Amino acid sequence: MGNLMFDEDIDSWETLMFLYNSALKEVQTKLEILNDEFVHVHKYNPIEYIKSRIKTPESIVKKLKRHGLETSVDNMINHIKDIAGIRIVCSFTSDIYRIAEMIGKQNDLTVISVKDYIKNPKDSGYKSFHMLVSVPIFLSDSVVDTKVEIQIRTIAMDFWASLEHKIYYKFEGHAPAYISQDLKNCADAVSELDAKMLSLNEAIMQAKKEQEEQE
Repeated sequence: MGNLMFDEDIDSWETLMFLYNSALKEVQTKLEILNDEFVHVHKYNPIEYIKSRIKTPESIVKKLKRHGLETSVDNMINHIKDIAGIRIVCSFTSDIYRIAEMIGKQNDLTVISVKDYIKNPKDSGYKSFHMLVSVPIFLSDSVVDTKVEIQIRTIAMDFWASLEHKIYYKFEGHAPAYISQDLKNCADAVSELDAKMLSLNEAIMQAKKEQEEQE
């Protein structure tokens, strides 16, 4: 499939996919260890679940064309930042920034850029915290720095984003105005729900602390 879509031979494509898959494994293992350590130290689990994926060749080609670029491996590497993607789903908004901070402190991982769509949501209502990181992949004869996009969001944000993606996929990015407005209203409701759940969790933690002090 790779040699049909890209100018280079299939070896270049397969090598690239190997690197991206290796980078996903590295980052996912790192995240699982961080989560286990957090549970061990704080008796609290900040990560509900982790999803990882590699962009399909069709999706890569479509994105390159959208940017007016030829379908080459070089253009993939230089212009598409989210070929390898990991999504971290948390319970509460406070967990998002806690996890982002933990990732940023990793010595063998470089944070290239950060986009906070929680403090600055997209016009559609989309909220998520994005980090573009680079992780070294140690091969037998070389070390290759490989990019991975990390998205961190709450369960509610992930539910909304999944629905938005399905709707816009059906309309090929041109949904009717009333649907876009309804989606935006749902995004506002999600934000309100996240705020209430965080507040409730803080109240529970406080009540539990007071109860332990009285015992």
